[in-house]
Amino acid sequence: MKQVISVDFYFHNLNHIPIIDVRSPGEFCKGHIPNAINVALFTDQERAVVGTAYKKESKESAFAIGYDFVKPKLNDFVTKSVAIAPNKEAVIQCWRGGMRSNAFADHLIANGFEKVYVIENGYKAFRNYVLQFFEKSVNLKVLGGYTGSGKTDILFCLQKNGQQVIDLEGLANHRGSAFGGIDQQPQPTTEQFENNLFSVIQKLNGNLPIWIEDESRLIGQVSIPDAFYCNMRNMPLYFLDVPLQERAKLLVQMYSRLNPEQLALAITRITKRLGYDNAKFALEALDNKNYYKVVEIALQYYDKCYLKGLQARQQAQIQEFNIPIINAEKTAKFLINLSII
Repeated sequence: MKQVISVDFYFHNLNHIPIIDVRSPGEFCKGHIPNAINVALFTDQERAVVGTAYKKESKESAFAIGYDFVKPKLNDFVTKSVAIAPNKEAVIQCWRGGMRSNAFADHLIANGFEKVYVIENGYKAFRNYVLQFFEKSVNLKVLGGYTGSGKTDILFCLQKNGQQVIDLEGLANHRGSAFGGIDQQPQPTTEQFENNLFSVIQKLNGNLPIWIEDESRLIGQVSIPDAFYCNMRNMPLYFLDVPLQERAKLLVQMYSRLNPEQLALAITRITKRLGYDNAKFALEALDNKNYYKVVEIALQYYDKCYLKGLQARQQAQIQEFNIPIINAEKTAKFLINLSII
């Protein structure tokens, strides 16, 4: 049995069922529904050929060319689909829920699948659904503080203690500064970052507090969705004022283990922002393995940037707390008790 369903119906009723994305690898890489598995009807090159035939010749010609590409793969499609959905129940999705997903679904039914659902309007409908989802306000508690305040570790401790948490930097594969991409996995596309963020939020209770780190709009090369970013900026900010010496010690622990050549490249990239002399001194300190000096110079710039962003917020929303020593577990419990009162 084949049934056409909406994206909303899928997420409310069928998101426990394996979802197969039949678009080309390039389409899938740019952005896909989280947990979807790619079983491509066409390679990227084949898709380009079919698309050209559709535009320059006719729909019938494109269909014939496409069928020639697909025919040798038909048995493989069934084998892969059974491995993904051994219960022979699957959700199929392509770009707009048209020819590719319906043809794939019909093929699975003809080869023993019992229930196959096709998402109406496909991935395009999903993207619209995601962007509309971000328009909804959720109960965010924004954790702020200068670079090196240990906010990420605090988030982990909050989560360990039963709090709802969104780790934006984890989703972005980036720590959020010029040094933040070193030794990290490649960043997702902004589109996929949005998809993954949606996937995390929709599993949380938006009426209960959700802790999130204060971020600029860009985390490395990916961008926080506009509507969600506005929501972040309009929520209470819990600002942790940690002494520079404490922050510098934490950053030295983090970055002294990293590749010095990558650290030097990061310093070079922000030469204009640090100032030529400061960048030169930082590189000399790095050569001498004086990581504390490197951090001290970098923090002069990053503290100014963060303060500028802080001053742009409504001051009534900011709750400031002096945290003399970095202790993630202790600070997390303090924040939990504070938010209960």
